[in-house]
Amino acid sequence: MEVFEKADTVSKFIDKLKAEGKKIGFVPTMGALHRGHLSLIEAARKDNDIVVASIFVNPTQFNNPNDLKNYPRNLDRDLKLLEDNNCDLVFTPSVLEIYPDENSKKSEYHFGKIVEVMEGKFRPGHFDGVANVVSRLFKIIKPDNAYFGQKDFQQYILIKTLADKYLSDLHIQVHRCPIIREKDGLAMSSRNVLLNPEQRKSSALIAKTLFWAKDNYQKYTVDELKKQIADKINADKNLKIEYIEFVSDPELDEISNWDSEQKIVACIAVQVGDVRLIDNIYLSLS
Repeated sequence: MEVFEKADTVSKFIDKLKAEGKKIGFVPTMGALHRGHLSLIEAARKDNDIVVASIFVNPTQFNNPNDLKNYPRNLDRDLKLLEDNNCDLVFTPSVLEIYPDENSKKSEYHFGKIVEVMEGKFRPGHFDGVANVVSRLFKIIKPDNAYFGQKDFQQYILIKTLADKYLSDLHIQVHRCPIIREKDGLAMSSRNVLLNPEQRKSSALIAKTLFWAKDNYQKYTVDELKKQIADKINADKNLKIEYIEFVSDPELDEISNWDSEQKIVACIAVQVGDVRLIDNIYLSLS
């Protein structure tokens, strides 16, 4: 497995591989890898000749300085996991390599509603940071295919729009992969390791409540179901719901009734002590 720190070096290396006819699959990460990330590597392995991963904790997508400071980091462990799971190449840039000056941190994209609801509403500037770093990585790696998890549903919609609307000349196919969950249902996240044992046990209620909502949503109105979900989660003293929204896929239109012919996704954010967790589930695939 090759490891590169410099953008120009890795870009030239990949250009050579593409000139040889190799198909490139790319998995961008912020490290602290878990089985969810490794499932993306596995998906990329099936579709491509060369699998590339990046590890970069992107400071511009954190609107909370403490969240950035506390984000788990273990590069040696991550590299070992990637090597053991048949990753071919890893890009591990410094902040200066991605953002050489202040202008490079500024957003040049406009996504409208995508960045105004849910995560965009509660984390101002977050998606500007996501779009900028993914754009920079896409231009460096120039993959044929890129892989993202369903857990970050809104982020996937943003990146798919970025690739199709603003970076169409790169011809990148953006793929969405299923959420990988722990045995008790909790969606795998790098932040899960920050939970203490009591918080970790309580966090299973998030997925449990979403599964219940999927089975029972038609018994309630939209507003009633939101209240049911919030009441169930807030009943645990370790959990505090930030939002619960029902939106269409891929438009992110707010769902006001269950008569919609669109795919309906229930999206949730929950504060667990100092840790913020998100999850989602399809209520309807019609």
